Amino acid sequence: MRQNTKQTVKQIAVLSGKGGTGKTSITAAFSILLKDRALTADCDVDASNMSILLEGNDYHEEPFFAGQRAVVTAENCTGCGICEAVCRYDAIRVKNGIAEVNNFNCEGCNACSVVCPEGAIGFKQNRSGTLYQRNTDYGELVHAALGIAQDNSGKLVSTVKERAKEISKAKNLNLIILDGPPGIGCPVHATLTGISLVVAVTEPSMAGHHDLERLYSVCAHFKIPCVVIINKYDLSIEKSEEIEKFAENKNILVVGKIPFDKDIPRLQSKALTPLELPEIKDILKKSLDKILSTAGSI
Repeated sequence: MRQNTKQTVKQIAVLSGKGGTGKTSITAAFSILLKDRALTADCDVDASNMSILLEGNDYHEEPFFAGQRAVVTAENCTGCGICEAVCRYDAIRVKNGIAEVNNFNCEGCNACSVVCPEGAIGFKQNRSGTLYQRNTDYGELVHAALGIAQDNSGKLVSTVKERAKEISKAKNLNLIILDGPPGIGCPVHATLTGISLVVAVTEPSMAGHHDLERLYSVCAHFKIPCVVIINKYDLSIEKSEEIEKFAENKNILVVGKIPFDKDIPRLQSKALTPLELPEIKDILKKSLDKILSTAGSI
């Protein structure tokens, strides 16, 4: 795919409203089908696993910093305990006459520094994750990992997306496929920024239907068009029909219906995608064609 003269990069996000619907497997399959015609970005930074399905070499990694953490200058600390008394997160305790900081509890609120009579407490940037760039057999992958007990996943999602856009423009690509996080919270909102189209992956269950409705309401609020894929649709034909009726009422195109296949979990255990199954590969190719056609008309 070649860029136009304005170097417009379209972004298609695959979202689900909940976890476990097959979103990442479907995104990986699309990336493989689009080989070298699109860049892939994994925006599920809290549980990034696209790198398992798109193997390759991470040729670049860099630290991601978010927030701040308290640091005590021991030689200036008198152990008065005022900082411990004011901290509402139990992040600072006086031990052996010196204040010590628990980085896992510290929220960087600055209260301890304000009340310290000796000016012994300062702050440092908090490393909360890592950003990676990878070469795969199907094109570039940008992914990231948020650290344990760290916040600001929305900011890391935005960083992933910005890096993906930079690489896409440098490589003259005009399409980014995003594997989005589950739910409808902050990381999803960050994923939706600047998106051309949402591919909502759902399943024929009460939870799947409910979370599709929640995801649609978020897309509608931000005026982002979406299409739907029903995964494992034949596990409940009745529920699938309800989802299709909901989609029809909201003028949402159902671009694909993927049947349940017990071989898919076995493929996943070997880091393979559903493209290994001819019937499902055909469904995914047709679904992708409809998605690209819809995105092209926006």
